[in-house]
Amino acid sequence: MKRVKIGGYQVGMLPTNFYYLSTEVPETVVFDPGDHGHELYQALSESGRIIRAIFLTHAHFDHIWGVEDLRKESGAPVYIWEGEHRLCSDPMLNESALYNRPCTVVPDRYLKDGEELRIAGLSIKVLATPGHTEGSCCYFIEALEPSDPEADKDKAAADLKPEEENRPDGDSAGSVLVCGDTVFQGSVGRTDLPTGSQSALVRSIREKILPLPDRTILLPGHGPASDMASERRLNPYFG
Repeated sequence: MKRVKIGGYQVGMLPTNFYYLSTEVPETVVFDPGDHGHELYQALSESGRIIRAIFLTHAHFDHIWGVEDLRKESGAPVYIWEGEHRLCSDPMLNESALYNRPCTVVPDRYLKDGEELRIAGLSIKVLATPGHTEGSCCYFIEALEPSDPEADKDKAAADLKPEEENRPDGDSAGSVLVCGDTVFQGSVGRTDLPTGSQSALVRSIREKILPLPDRTILLPGHGPASDMASERRLNPYFG
Protein backbone atom coordinates (compact mmCIF):
# COMPACT_ATOMS: atom_id res chain seq x y z
CA MET A 1 0.00 0.00 0.00
CA LYS A 2 1.11 3.54 -0.74
CA ARG A 3 0.75 6.77 1.16
CA VAL A 4 -1.71 9.27 -0.22
CA LYS A 5 -0.77 12.92 -0.42
CA ILE A 6 -3.67 15.25 0.36
CA GLY A 7 -3.95 18.92 -0.42
CA GLY A 8 -6.74 21.42 -0.71
CA TYR A 9 -7.94 24.95 -1.34
CA GLN A 10 -11.04 26.82 -0.30
CA VAL A 11 -12.73 28.38 -3.31
CA GLY A 12 -15.86 30.31 -4.15
CA MET A 13 -18.41 32.36 -2.28
CA LEU A 14 -19.26 29.95 0.55
CA PRO A 15 -16.30 28.77 0.51
CA THR A 16 -16.05 25.17 -0.69
CA ASN A 17 -13.24 22.71 -0.05
CA PHE A 18 -11.50 21.55 -3.20
CA TYR A 19 -9.21 18.55 -2.65
CA TYR A 20 -6.45 16.92 -4.65
CA LEU A 21 -5.08 13.47 -3.87
CA SER A 22 -2.20 11.46 -5.26
CA THR A 23 0.17 8.67 -4.32
CA GLU A 24 3.00 9.78 -6.56
CA VAL A 25 3.41 13.16 -8.20
CA PRO A 26 2.48 13.98 -10.92
CA GLU A 27 -0.57 11.68 -11.10
CA THR A 28 -3.48 13.40 -9.30
CA VAL A 29 -7.24 13.19 -8.86
CA VAL A 30 -9.35 16.13 -7.70
CA PHE A 31 -12.69 16.59 -5.99
CA ASP A 32 -15.35 19.31 -6.19
CA PRO A 33 -13.85 22.26 -8.08
CA GLY A 34 -16.44 24.71 -6.76
CA ASP A 35 -15.05 27.75 -8.59
CA HIS A 36 -11.87 29.25 -10.08
CA GLY A 37 -11.20 26.27 -12.34
CA HIS A 38 -8.49 28.11 -14.26
CA GLU A 39 -6.64 29.14 -11.10
CA LEU A 40 -6.89 25.63 -9.69
CA TYR A 41 -5.40 24.21 -12.85
CA GLN A 42 -2.58 26.75 -12.77
CA ALA A 43 -1.80 26.05 -9.11
CA LEU A 44 -1.63 22.29 -9.58
CA SER A 45 0.32 22.56 -12.82
CA GLU A 46 2.90 24.80 -11.18
CA SER A 47 3.41 22.16 -8.49
CA GLY A 48 4.08 19.55 -11.19
CA ARG A 49 0.75 17.72 -10.97
CA ILE A 50 -1.24 16.20 -13.82
CA ILE A 51 -4.98 15.90 -13.20
CA ARG A 52 -6.27 12.50 -14.29
CA ALA A 53 -9.86 12.70 -13.02
CA ILE A 54 -12.37 15.17 -11.60
CA PHE A 55 -14.83 13.69 -9.08
CA LEU A 56 -17.99 15.43 -7.89
CA THR A 57 -19.74 14.57 -4.63
CA HIS A 58 -22.91 16.33 -5.80
CA ALA A 59 -23.99 19.04 -8.23
CA HIS A 60 -24.84 22.08 -6.12
CA PHE A 61 -23.57 25.31 -7.71
CA ASP A 62 -20.83 25.79 -5.13
CA HIS A 63 -19.31 22.43 -6.07
CA ILE A 64 -19.51 22.71 -9.87
CA TRP A 65 -18.83 26.31 -10.95
CA GLY A 66 -15.17 25.50 -11.64
CA VAL A 67 -15.72 22.19 -13.41
CA GLU A 68 -15.80 23.28 -17.05
CA ASP A 69 -12.71 25.47 -16.89
CA LEU A 70 -10.77 22.76 -15.06
CA ARG A 71 -11.92 20.04 -17.48
CA LYS A 72 -11.11 22.18 -20.51
CA GLU A 73 -7.58 22.97 -19.36
CA SER A 74 -6.69 19.59 -17.86
CA GLY A 75 -8.47 17.30 -20.31
CA ALA A 76 -9.52 15.15 -17.34
CA PRO A 77 -12.89 13.34 -17.34
CA VAL A 78 -15.63 14.27 -14.87
CA TYR A 79 -17.32 11.61 -12.70
CA ILE A 80 -20.39 11.70 -10.47
CA TRP A 81 -22.84 9.15 -9.04
CA GLU A 82 -25.71 8.32 -11.40
CA GLY A 83 -28.31 9.51 -8.88
CA GLU A 84 -27.44 13.15 -9.58
CA HIS A 85 -28.75 13.44 -13.15
CA ARG A 86 -31.35 16.09 -12.34
CA LEU A 87 -29.10 18.55 -10.51
CA CYS A 88 -26.40 18.20 -13.15
CA SER A 89 -28.80 19.36 -15.85
CA ASP A 90 -31.08 21.86 -14.07
CA PRO A 91 -29.71 25.31 -13.00
CA MET A 92 -32.76 25.86 -10.81
CA LEU A 93 -32.36 22.60 -8.91
CA ASN A 94 -28.61 23.09 -8.43
CA GLU A 95 -29.36 26.74 -7.50
CA SER A 96 -26.75 28.26 -9.80
CA ALA A 97 -29.51 30.26 -11.53
CA LEU A 98 -30.38 31.94 -8.24
CA TYR A 99 -26.95 33.60 -8.23
CA ASN A 100 -27.12 34.72 -11.88
CA ARG A 101 -24.49 32.19 -12.92
CA PRO A 102 -26.60 29.37 -14.38
CA CYS A 103 -24.47 26.27 -14.72
CA THR A 104 -24.91 22.67 -15.78
CA VAL A 105 -22.50 19.75 -15.92
CA VAL A 106 -22.40 16.92 -18.43
CA PRO A 107 -20.28 14.24 -16.73
CA ASP A 108 -18.07 12.07 -18.88
CA ARG A 109 -19.36 9.13 -16.90
CA TYR A 110 -22.06 8.44 -14.33
CA LEU A 111 -20.88 6.01 -11.66
CA LYS A 112 -22.72 3.22 -9.88
CA ASP A 113 -22.96 2.70 -6.14
CA GLY A 114 -20.10 0.46 -5.00
CA GLU A 115 -18.12 0.92 -8.20
CA GLU A 116 -14.34 1.06 -7.75
CA LEU A 117 -11.95 2.93 -10.00
CA ARG A 118 -8.16 2.80 -10.07
CA ILE A 119 -6.75 6.16 -11.11
CA ALA A 120 -3.45 7.86 -10.27
CA GLY A 121 -2.43 4.93 -8.09
CA LEU A 122 -5.55 5.22 -5.93
CA SER A 123 -8.41 2.78 -5.46
CA ILE A 124 -11.52 4.97 -5.24
CA LYS A 125 -14.87 3.44 -4.25
CA VAL A 126 -18.19 5.20 -4.81
CA LEU A 127 -20.55 5.26 -1.82
CA ALA A 128 -24.04 6.48 -2.70
CA THR A 129 -25.17 8.70 0.18
CA PRO A 130 -28.40 10.47 -0.83
CA GLY A 131 -29.81 12.99 1.59
CA HIS A 132 -28.12 16.36 1.11
CA THR A 133 -29.27 15.92 -2.49
CA GLU A 134 -30.87 12.91 -4.10
CA GLY A 135 -27.60 12.10 -5.84
CA SER A 136 -25.00 12.94 -3.20
CA CYS A 137 -22.16 10.48 -2.86
CA CYS A 138 -18.86 10.00 -1.04
CA TYR A 139 -15.56 8.56 -2.27
CA PHE A 140 -13.65 6.07 -0.12
CA ILE A 141 -9.93 5.51 -0.56
CA GLU A 142 -8.65 2.39 1.20
CA ALA A 143 -6.18 2.25 4.10
CA LEU A 144 -2.66 3.34 3.25
CA GLU A 145 0.85 3.16 4.64
CA PRO A 146 1.94 5.12 7.75
CA SER A 147 2.60 8.75 7.03
CA ASP A 148 5.95 10.30 6.25
CA PRO A 149 6.80 12.98 8.87
CA GLU A 150 8.71 14.90 6.20
CA ALA A 151 5.70 15.10 3.87
CA ASP A 152 5.88 18.05 1.54
CA LYS A 153 3.39 20.88 1.82
CA ASP A 154 2.04 22.66 -1.22
CA LYS A 155 1.75 26.43 -1.21
CA ALA A 156 -1.62 27.91 -2.10
CA ALA A 157 -1.88 30.09 -5.16
CA ALA A 158 -2.13 33.78 -4.30
CA ASP A 159 -5.66 34.08 -5.65
CA LEU A 160 -7.00 31.01 -3.82
CA LYS A 161 -7.80 30.78 -0.14
CA PRO A 162 -6.03 27.91 1.64
CA GLU A 163 -7.75 26.11 4.47
CA GLU A 164 -6.44 27.51 7.72
CA GLU A 165 -8.05 25.26 10.30
CA ASN A 166 -7.23 21.55 10.50
CA ARG A 167 -5.73 21.71 7.05
CA PRO A 168 -5.48 18.28 5.41
CA ASP A 169 -2.22 18.91 3.53
CA GLY A 170 0.31 16.13 3.99
CA ASP A 171 0.26 12.32 3.98
CA SER A 172 -2.55 10.14 5.27
CA ALA A 173 -1.91 7.15 7.55
CA GLY A 174 -5.47 5.87 7.34
CA SER A 175 -8.31 5.51 4.89
CA VAL A 176 -9.82 8.65 3.39
CA LEU A 177 -13.46 9.58 2.77
CA VAL A 178 -14.17 12.58 0.58
CA CYS A 179 -17.66 13.21 1.90
CA GLY A 180 -18.88 16.42 0.28
CA ASP A 181 -21.80 17.89 2.18
CA THR A 182 -22.98 14.58 3.62
CA VAL A 183 -20.93 14.89 6.83
CA PHE A 184 -19.26 17.88 8.47
CA GLN A 185 -17.19 18.05 11.64
CA GLY A 186 -19.79 17.55 14.37
CA SER A 187 -22.75 17.79 12.03
CA VAL A 188 -24.25 16.83 8.66
CA GLY A 189 -25.34 18.62 5.52
CA ARG A 190 -28.62 20.48 5.27
CA THR A 191 -31.58 18.73 3.66
CA ASP A 192 -33.97 21.63 3.03
CA LEU A 193 -32.71 22.36 -0.50
CA PRO A 194 -34.19 20.82 -3.68
CA THR A 195 -34.17 16.98 -3.65
CA GLY A 196 -32.83 16.88 -0.07
CA SER A 197 -34.20 14.38 2.44
CA GLN A 198 -33.45 14.13 6.16
CA SER A 199 -34.59 10.51 6.37
CA ALA A 200 -32.42 9.56 3.39
CA LEU A 201 -29.41 11.30 4.94
CA VAL A 202 -29.83 9.49 8.26
CA ARG A 203 -30.13 6.19 6.41
CA SER A 204 -27.01 6.96 4.34
CA ILE A 205 -24.98 7.67 7.47
CA ARG A 206 -26.21 4.51 9.17
CA GLU A 207 -25.66 2.22 6.19
CA LYS A 208 -22.62 3.72 4.43
CA ILE A 209 -20.67 5.96 6.82
CA LEU A 210 -20.88 4.31 10.25
CA PRO A 211 -19.35 0.98 9.09
CA LEU A 212 -16.11 2.74 8.04
CA PRO A 213 -12.91 2.22 10.10
CA ASP A 214 -12.14 4.65 12.96
CA ARG A 215 -8.89 5.68 11.27
CA THR A 216 -10.76 7.02 8.26
CA ILE A 217 -10.04 10.71 7.63
CA LEU A 218 -13.14 12.68 6.65
CA LEU A 219 -12.70 15.45 4.08
CA PRO A 220 -15.95 17.46 4.02
CA GLY A 221 -17.17 19.97 1.48
CA HIS A 222 -16.98 22.83 3.97
CA GLY A 223 -15.07 23.41 7.19
CA PRO A 224 -12.24 21.45 8.79
CA ALA A 225 -11.32 17.82 8.26
CA SER A 226 -12.19 15.21 10.88
CA ASP A 227 -12.01 11.44 11.38
CA MET A 228 -14.44 8.64 12.11
CA ALA A 229 -13.27 8.07 15.68
CA SER A 230 -13.90 11.72 16.58
CA GLU A 231 -17.28 11.82 14.87
CA ARG A 232 -18.43 8.66 16.67
CA ARG A 233 -17.76 10.48 19.95
CA LEU A 234 -18.98 13.95 19.12
CA ASN A 235 -21.38 13.97 16.18
CA PRO A 236 -25.00 13.60 17.37
CA TYR A 237 -26.00 12.10 14.02
CA PHE A 238 -23.58 9.21 14.57
CA GLY A 239 -25.35 7.97 17.68
